[in-house]
Amino acid sequence: MSTMTKEEILHLGTLSRIALSPDEVDKFSTEIDAILEYVSTVKNIIADDASTEPIVGARYNILRADEVTNEPGEYTEKLLSAMPQRDGQYMLVKKILNQDE
Repeated sequence: MSTMTKEEILHLGTLSRIALSPDEVDKFSTEIDAILEYVSTVKNIIADDASTEPIVGARYNILRADEVTNEPGEYTEKLLSAMPQRDGQYMLVKKILNQDE
């Protein structure tokens, strides 16, 4: 297998949304071949097992009745009181999505 370039490792980090320091890029550039070889080995094992016939037996879907088992609002105040911040009946949480993208 060929070694990945530092630019490819940085690009892979960007795609994975992982910020890599220059030291981490250097470390991964020496380890990436071993990682890819291991993944290749696992893929080969899975391919070998795929040739065996699957054993399929009877399958049953066991579902419970969809019933309300508590009173509406029974746990609301207890849950909201555990939140660091709230606005009336709403939990205030940190914004994690950027809608500008």
